[in-house]
Order: sequence, then C-alpha cells, then structure tokens
Amino acid sequence: MILPGKTLGVLGGGQLGRMFAHAAECLGYRVHIYEPSSDSPAAEVSAHAVHAPYADLVSLEDFVRGCDVVTYEFENIPVEPLRQLESAAVFHPGWRILEIAQNRLREKTWLRENAIPHVRFAACDAGGDLAADIRRIGFPCVVKTADFGYDGKGQLKVVDEAALEQAVAAFQGQRAVVEQWVGFKCELSVIVARSSAGETRSFPVAENIHTRHILDFSILPARISPEVESRARALAEAIAARLGLVGLLAVELFLTDSDELLVNEMAPRPHNSGHWSLDGCVTSQFEQHVRAVAGLPLGAVGLTSPAVVMVNILGDSWKWSGDRCLGEPNWSAILGTPCAHLHLYGKKEPRLGRKMGHFTVTAGDVGTALDLARRLKSALQA
Repeated sequence: MILPGKTLGVLGGGQLGRMFAHAAECLGYRVHIYEPSSDSPAAEVSAHAVHAPYADLVSLEDFVRGCDVVTYEFENIPVEPLRQLESAAVFHPGWRILEIAQNRLREKTWLRENAIPHVRFAACDAGGDLAADIRRIGFPCVVKTADFGYDGKGQLKVVDEAALEQAVAAFQGQRAVVEQWVGFKCELSVIVARSSAGETRSFPVAENIHTRHILDFSILPARISPEVESRARALAEAIAARLGLVGLLAVELFLTDSDELLVNEMAPRPHNSGHWSLDGCVTSQFEQHVRAVAGLPLGAVGLTSPAVVMVNILGDSWKWSGDRCLGEPNWSAILGTPCAHLHLYGKKEPRLGRKMGHFTVTAGDVGTALDLARRLKSALQA
C-alpha cells in the first residue's frame, strides 16, 4: 500500500491528469507529471512537471525513479520505453495492457482470443487488400486505422462501392481494421477499478450520446433494464480480471437491437464518460483511480442523486467569426443554476472540436436532468 504523503507519477498532461492530480492531492499525495508539451493542464496543478519526449529514456527513468507508482492519463504513450524501464518503477496498469488498448487490431484480437463479445472484424496489413476485406465483412461497415484513434479520428463508414474506393485511397499504406456495422439501441460504458489485491468495483453504467463521433452527453442511470445493467458491469469486471488490471479501465459497449452487449473499445485510464462521477457519485473516478494504483481500499460507487447528466463543452461553444474567436461562452447560464456544476480544464486556446471542459446537472429523474442539460448547453452560446 502506498500511503498518503508519497508521490504518484502520471504520464500525460491533459485534463484527465489534471483531475487526477486534484483528487490525489485531496488525499494527501504529491503528483508529478511527465508531458512532452510545456503547456499542459495537468502540469499547472501538479507539484512537479517534467517536459521531455517519451522516448527520452534518461529523463523518463529519472522521472519514474522519483515516483512511488506511475500511471497514465491517456493510452497513446509509446510502450517500448516503459518496457525498458519495467524494473525501475511500478507501472499501474502494466504496459502490456496499454499496448493492447492503444491499437485497435491488438484490442479486437485480444477480445476474440478471450471470448469477449465484440463486433465481427477483419484485419488488413499495410499494403494489404483492403477492398477484399471490406467485401468480406460486407456493407455497411467501418474502416479504422489500427493505431492511435480516438473521438472518431482515423475512421470511415463504408456503405457502397463508391465509399469503398474512398476508403482504399484514404487508408493506403496503413494497417486497418474493418468492422461490421452494428445496429444498436444505445451506447454504454462502464468504468471499473481493480486493486493489486484483486478488489474490483464497477461504477453504474453510463448511457452515452455522441455527436460527430465526440461524446456529447452521459446519462446516469442509463435507460436500460436492471438485467442489462448487471450484465454490463459483470462483463467489465471480467475483462479487468482477465487483463490483470491494477488501476482503472473504461469499457465502451454497444447494446444491440437484440439486447446483446458488444465491446467496442477499452481505455486503461479515467474516461470522458466517467466525468459525471465528480458530482453524482460517492467516489469520483479520479479518486478511485488514485485508490486503485496506490493500493487503498476502493471507494463506494453509489449515485448521490437520482439522476445526473454530464455534457462536454467543446471549443464550439465560444463565439466565432470564421476561424477567429470573438468571446467566451455564457458561463452565467451554468453558474446561475444551483443543480449545475461547471468544470473547466485550464486550456488557454479554444478550438473547434476541442474539449475545453464539461458540466453536470443533477435532478430527481433522468428526463428532467437531460432536458435541463440540453437547455443549458444551448444557453452557453446565447
């Protein structure tokens, strides 16, 4: 057990690292950040920050030796340096889990090999016959880059021969995964924590609504049956155990028209769809992440409100004229609403599509919370 007063290291300096640092410092830990960029949200609130490339083994080794445990705030970190430094530090989760999750082909292959329900797929190597793989899976399907995709980046829906030709041109020379298009009722996610002692605890299932491939709303409790809720949480917990996870894992799922649960993606870190827990849960996902990697008892995960909705705030909420930013959103709309809670990430420059913050709304039922969340989102641009 790593007790408060010790040092927790985080690879990555984005908003997830920032919120992790807030939670860790509330529990009495020091947080050190390793981030190539010299201007990062997490570094602003940490006790110490190192700005160097992940491939700089000298700087990275010096960093990890100064920490009692090292974790991540995003999964797109090169694993080779971590493998080389495995004996110099404790990494939670282990680098092998990171390696699986950061590559769609490895991830899908792991799901298949471990009999985890997933979407039918085909793998295409760089220079392979992508057209043949697309035709084997059939229309409609989705072609995705194998490496480092998120928020809809590096993927293309293919519905006919014309789109097939576009995909072949767009993914030329890249490793790709072709996934069957699945009809689904809704998209769900489960955040699960697991300690080195094997204690496992999953958060309530979130129902997620995406707009242009970016998470827009997370709704708690999800509008699903208790039986589906139970199956989703059990599936996430089983995956965490199979991986040998120590830390936090987000499991994104499709609920199909026939009530089948299919795993879409996994992320071994806090997740955008878990931000609701800051204002709607006994223990936030960030505090739970701290507890899991430090070996503390895991916190309770019950809802503190009958309903909570999280809304992402993108740079689109700023006032724009073409590509010129003219002014701030109407923050008073949220700040003047007692049951709404604003969280901004300290990013200095808004950009269209960039996640700048989020807000949550709590209410007595999902319908009321979601209606108010939508009205407040519109009011930001008033």
